[in-house]
Amino acid sequence: MANFSFIDLFAGIGGFRLALQSVGGTCIGFSEIAPDAINTYCLNFKEDESANLGDITKLKTLPDHDLMTAGVPCQSWSIAGKNLGFDDDRGQLWNDTLYLLNKVRPKAFIFENVKGLADPRNAKALEYILERIKQAGYHATVNVLNAYDYGVPQTRIRIYIVGFKEKKYLDKFILAPATPGCIQLSNVLDGCDAKECRQSNENNARWSLSCNEKGFNDYFLFNDLRNGNTTIHSWDIQETTERQKNICYLLLKNRRKDKYGNLDGNPLSLNHFQELDPSIKKDELENLVEKGILKRVSYLYKVYEISDDLSDNARWILSQAKDGIINFDTLKSSKELKKRKLNAQDALFALATIGAVKCIEERYDFKNTKISTGLAGVNRIFLPTCKIYPTLVASDTNDYVTTENIKADSIEDFRTKFMESIYRTGNYRQISKQEACRIQGFPADYILPPTRARWMKLIGNSVAVPVVKMLAKAIVNTGIFEGQEKITVRKKLQTIQSDLPSLFKDYGENPVTKNFIVHDNSNINYSKVNQKQEESEGNIFKKNPSIE
Repeated sequence: MANFSFIDLFAGIGGFRLALQSVGGTCIGFSEIAPDAINTYCLNFKEDESANLGDITKLKTLPDHDLMTAGVPCQSWSIAGKNLGFDDDRGQLWNDTLYLLNKVRPKAFIFENVKGLADPRNAKALEYILERIKQAGYHATVNVLNAYDYGVPQTRIRIYIVGFKEKKYLDKFILAPATPGCIQLSNVLDGCDAKECRQSNENNARWSLSCNEKGFNDYFLFNDLRNGNTTIHSWDIQETTERQKNICYLLLKNRRKDKYGNLDGNPLSLNHFQELDPSIKKDELENLVEKGILKRVSYLYKVYEISDDLSDNARWILSQAKDGIINFDTLKSSKELKKRKLNAQDALFALATIGAVKCIEERYDFKNTKISTGLAGVNRIFLPTCKIYPTLVASDTNDYVTTENIKADSIEDFRTKFMESIYRTGNYRQISKQEACRIQGFPADYILPPTRARWMKLIGNSVAVPVVKMLAKAIVNTGIFEGQEKITVRKKLQTIQSDLPSLFKDYGENPVTKNFIVHDNSNINYSKVNQKQEESEGNIFKKNPSIE
């Protein structure tokens, strides 16, 4: 086992630290600003808060170390966020990280972020980051990895940028082979017979196509915007007539057609409905609105005379008109609207109130148009035969699990049994704190705050530990730390008591630890590359330069 020191930037609750310590690393400092994360980190590692280096934006340097890790905040690049990139203050944290990299110059680094950073829309931003890494004299590789391939039952795709001061070590850096499915959902669920579930699930597809031996999906999706054998719609969970169901299906099949708008899903007007089925009446659409299945959408607005005393935001909204008409969906999808932190519907309503605009076309759409929200508080319910759980997020989700398996010979029987024995009986639940830890590759007894919102935020913002461990092993296997003496860290002035502080006094009984095997890639034969290349010194640059 190698001996090396590391600094844990944007440390969160310690996912990087768990992984690096398991392969011989010694943490000599961490940086975190969130109080809950700091308390959790210190409790689990028996660490004193004096080891916290604090706000990275205020750091001018760091203690000397061998390996730098940084899980740079991802909201600026995430599809779940506003996609503001470097226009978001959190996006600028990359500059602070790269400044410290250039200042301290460790032997290697691991930077983690969401997959969105590697998407085409952020190509210039990633190019900028990689160029600054190169200027600092480092040789880097970009790896987009799914945590499911490396020891957790979770589809969690992240970008990992790994870099070395000396290119010879980058040449020796080889990722361990992927081992998808070595840990499955049934392995981490309490009250579930993993062996029995595993036998009934021979399909090798990923979660999005996860099926049982009959070809039926291993999860049920509650959604009005999609359709499938195991999709449950609003009109399935409340009393509706066949006529009402047919109208809903008509909207479902047509709302994504280009002729109705430029977005992936577009509302339809009464005229649109009558073009598809002349017998449809306005009252029928209004009845579906009353049932909470459809909603009215003020879609097109005509712009009238612009007053001189309007705010800058109001003037900007009016400037988005084309030929005197504002399209609600086009306005809503504007990046500038997000930067201005405006709500399109509220803004147009306010302008309509003062007579600056007037709605000239009203349309109908499904009331529940955000896929992740689901229906009646349920997005998906995963059966124990499912191989994988969706990405854990800080805000939690409306995803549920059940430990009851369903066997059926037909898809109709499959749906019926699900509705009767699982959904209508309430035989499903959210994942527990211990299960969430296992899904991220943390120990089940990892100490987290007592309330769900707090611990879900912490574990959802963390990294999948087995992925980082695999990367750390690959770095160690390059030989970059060979010959280093064991690192000792001076004792802190204060010690952390073993009992929980008052912050966690309601934590309750010790959680049950569930053992499961994480695939070990330590015996892989890595190729030897003997060619030696000189280290590039790079350019010295000032802190926080602006992106071109």
